[in-house]
Amino acid sequence: MMEQRLLVAGENMAVKSNRWRWVMLSFSFIIAFLLHLLLFATAPMVTVIMSEMGLSHVGFGLVFSAAMVSLILFRVPWGLIGDRLGYVNAFRIALPISAISAVLRGLSTDYLTLLLSQFFLGVGLAVVLPCLPLLIKEWSPESLGLWTGIYISGFAVGNATALGLTPLMLHILGWRSILLVYGALSVIVSGLWWGVARSSVRWASELEFKGFAKLLADRYVWLLLVFMIASMGCYDTLATWMPKVLEMKGLDKALASFLPLGFFLAGPIMGFALDRFQNRKTMIALLGVTAAISITGINYASGPPLLVCIVVSGFSCISALTISLTMPAKHNRLSASVGSVVGLTSSLGNIGPLVMPVVFGFFIDATGAFQMSVFSVALLASIVFIFGSRITE
Repeated sequence: MMEQRLLVAGENMAVKSNRWRWVMLSFSFIIAFLLHLLLFATAPMVTVIMSEMGLSHVGFGLVFSAAMVSLILFRVPWGLIGDRLGYVNAFRIALPISAISAVLRGLSTDYLTLLLSQFFLGVGLAVVLPCLPLLIKEWSPESLGLWTGIYISGFAVGNATALGLTPLMLHILGWRSILLVYGALSVIVSGLWWGVARSSVRWASELEFKGFAKLLADRYVWLLLVFMIASMGCYDTLATWMPKVLEMKGLDKALASFLPLGFFLAGPIMGFALDRFQNRKTMIALLGVTAAISITGINYASGPPLLVCIVVSGFSCISALTISLTMPAKHNRLSASVGSVVGLTSSLGNIGPLVMPVVFGFFIDATGAFQMSVFSVALLASIVFIFGSRITE
C-alpha cells in the first residue's frame, strides 16, 4: 500500500514538473517575441512621430539608437546577474523595467521623455539574450538546440508583428495609443513571470568579476564572438539594404520580406539539427558555403531563384546565430557561466550591425552599384563560418 502511494506521489510530481516545463519554455518564446515587438514598434511610426515632434531623420534615428546603446551596455551586467542570482530573479528585475518604460513611451509628451523611455526600455530588454539560454538549459537540457531555435523564431515573429500589424493599427489608433497597447502586453508578461515563473536550480556560478579576465582569455569565447559579429552583422545588413538592392535591380521592394522567412525557419531547423548531429564543425562549414552561394546569388539571380537566394541567405545567417547562442550551454568549460558568456558575445556582437551597414553603403557610393556591397557580406560570412569551423574547442 505504501509502495502504491509513493508511486502515485512520484507520478503526480512528474506530471506537475512536466506542466511547469512547458510553461517556462513557452515564456522563452513569448519574451523573445516581446523583445522585437517593443524594439521595432516605432519603425512604422517614423513619419507621424517626426511630424508631430518636429524631428529630423537623425533625431528619429536617435530614438532607435537610444535603446540599442542600452542593450549593448547592459547585456554583460545582466549575464553576470543571471549567473549569480538566477535567471528568474534577473527577469523579475528586468521585465518590470521594460514594462514601465514601454508604458512611459506611450505617455511621452516631448522628445526627451521619448528618448529616456527608449533608453530604459533597452536596459530592461538587455536581459533577454544572456538569460534565456539559462532558462533553456534548466528546462530542456536534452533539446538545447531545438528550444534555442524556437525562441529565436520568436524574434522573427515579434519583428513581423511590429512591422506588419502596427501600420494597420495606425489607421484606427494614434501612435501613443498603440505603444500603450504594446506596453500593456509587456505589463501582463511581467506580471505572469512574477506570478508563475520558477526555478529549482541553486545558482552559484564559478564566475565572479575578478574571474571575468579568465573568460576573456578563453579562445572559444572569442570564436563565439566572431560568429556573433558575422551572423548578426550579415543579417542586419541584408535586412537594412535589401529593399534598396531590389529597387536598384528594378524589382518590388516588398520581396525583401522573404529574408525574415529564412530567419523564422532557421531557428527550429538548425536547433533540431544541433541536438541530433554531433559534427558541428561540418554544419558550420556548410553554412559558410551556403551563405557564400546564396548571398552572392542575390547579385545575379532573378525570379524564383532570387527569392530562394534571399530566404537561404537569411536562413544561413540566423542558423549561425542559433549555434552561437546554443553552444555555451553545451560546452564543458563555459556551461557554468552561460549568462556571462552570452552577455559578452551578444553585446560585443553588435559591432557587426553597427559597422557593416555603413560599409555596405560606402561600397554603393564608391561604385554606383550594389554588387560589391552584396559580395562583401557573402565574403565575410563564408570566411568566418568556414575557417571558424576548423578551430578546435
